[in-house]
Amino acid sequence: MSINKASKPHEMHTLIHSFLLIKTTLFLFFVCLILVESIMDSLPRCQANYTSLTPMTFLIRAASCYANHTSLIHEGTRFTWAQTYDRCRRLAFSLRALNIAKNHVVSVLAPNIPAMYEMHFAVPMAGAVLNTINTRLDAKNIATILQHSEAKVFFVDYEYVSKARDALRMLMPNNNHQHGAKESKEHQQYYSSLPLVIVIDDINSPTGIRLGELEYEQMVHNGDPNYVTEEIQDEWSPIALNYTSGTTSEPKGVVYSHRGAYLSTLSLILGWEMSSEPVYLWTLPMFHCNGWTFTWGVAARGGANVCIRNTSACDIYRSIAQHNVTHMCCAPIVFNIILEAKQSERCEIKSKVQILTGGSPPPASLLEQIESLGFHVTHAYGLTEATGPALVCEWQEKWNKLPKQEQSKLKARQGVSVLTLADVDVKNLDTMESVPRDGKTMGEIVLKGSGIMMGYFKDSNATSKSLLYSHPRILEAAVVAMPHPRWGESPCAFVSLKKNSLGKTNDVTETEIIGYCRKNMSHFMVPKVVKFMEELPKTSTGKIQKFELRAKAKVFVVSENILQYNNKKSSQVNQNNGNYNDQVLALSRL
Repeated sequence: MSINKASKPHEMHTLIHSFLLIKTTLFLFFVCLILVESIMDSLPRCQANYTSLTPMTFLIRAASCYANHTSLIHEGTRFTWAQTYDRCRRLAFSLRALNIAKNHVVSVLAPNIPAMYEMHFAVPMAGAVLNTINTRLDAKNIATILQHSEAKVFFVDYEYVSKARDALRMLMPNNNHQHGAKESKEHQQYYSSLPLVIVIDDINSPTGIRLGELEYEQMVHNGDPNYVTEEIQDEWSPIALNYTSGTTSEPKGVVYSHRGAYLSTLSLILGWEMSSEPVYLWTLPMFHCNGWTFTWGVAARGGANVCIRNTSACDIYRSIAQHNVTHMCCAPIVFNIILEAKQSERCEIKSKVQILTGGSPPPASLLEQIESLGFHVTHAYGLTEATGPALVCEWQEKWNKLPKQEQSKLKARQGVSVLTLADVDVKNLDTMESVPRDGKTMGEIVLKGSGIMMGYFKDSNATSKSLLYSHPRILEAAVVAMPHPRWGESPCAFVSLKKNSLGKTNDVTETEIIGYCRKNMSHFMVPKVVKFMEELPKTSTGKIQKFELRAKAKVFVVSENILQYNNKKSSQVNQNNGNYNDQVLALSRL
């Protein structure tokens, strides 16, 4: 074969040309990519394509789409969504007229009544931050919250006026000056820092009870129905301030953002498959993580809120039958209230009622009993810092074929994150490594996602633990949860003691510590068992190892004396006095 040598320079030239062409093409390709990326990045954010996430939009939508549909039911009172929107705007206007400004805290002490629901929208509409206070707290703890939160306004239901008055008195300095003498500038400044009190009278049968001159319905009546809510410019701005219960850890002020509340609400109504126009029964206090966000969630679905003042068997059954309730939330203790109802209190449950329950896992036998009455239970786990429920039992279709007892065991377990969470894990706090997923190894739950709180508000020292520390003989203390035959969980204290003058510690008893706690804190916070240790277990950095104490507490049993005391106490509670039974929702972690 002959080779044309003259063609080689031509071929080389062609190769070089092709190489340069490819290089140029690649260069132009990457330039185009950069330009496209630059164009993508430069697309403008404007009012048409970007708005801050906030639950306030749920109310606006409900007032438009479900204007004439029932929004609130409370005994003889009914409102539509158009009326609720009108009332919320009026109240927001009245709050602004009282010089309530952005990020001011507005506190409320009330049961599940229309006013409590309306404030979940009206207070943020005024630019303020809503602080719902646990009605089971004593005056001392309420005073601590009012002082720590720096509340500007304090709404009080008429049945809690006496407790509120005691709390406010605790915030006043000792009045040592003579009667009629001019108050010092310091005293005047202190009094002016106290919150303005507004009483919420009974909307169905007004009582005339007051603590000051202002009353809730007057505030609504005098407000402007055309008040235009200021648009939320920053979705990271606070919407609510909730204080942890302090049953087994320090009570802290937990701040929720508009964004977090919005996304948590969506994740729960989607996860629970709540359809449009639900009828929601308020057996869960709205002061618990803003009703686990369902204060906003029911509005998002255009549903009806059935408000009951007392969580009693009679009111639960009557409301379900009368209003065709479809959904409710509660701690497992409410199951006992339902199951132990007298025959005269019961009504037939004609259609399935969805229950979302949280706190300690309900026994499988309890689940079977409650579902046999016409309820369908979904179990969740959460905490105040995670805007309520964060982990759920994600039910799988194949489990429906299992025996009822096996289904109940599965329903009592949680572990799948709600949609808002980006990640969940259980870690060893010493090494920060994930623990084995064997159902036995203990660790701390860690959560990550948009539903997690903005952070803690300042720093609270008024805790059940620090009350323990105020006892002159206690050296160290830690409070964890232990099993309780009726409530599911109750506080258990581990303490180490200071030695007495003889160098001994055996002169302090469990009864003495429990009695001391009863005098100094709300009864639901009082440890039911006190265990003495020479030294509490700690990590290498000196942190008390609570997971080790929790493991010990799992085998403890509440004494019969404590049970008899509580049963006697609960039997003496008047269901109509506006106070929830001590056992209702006790120790729910949500």
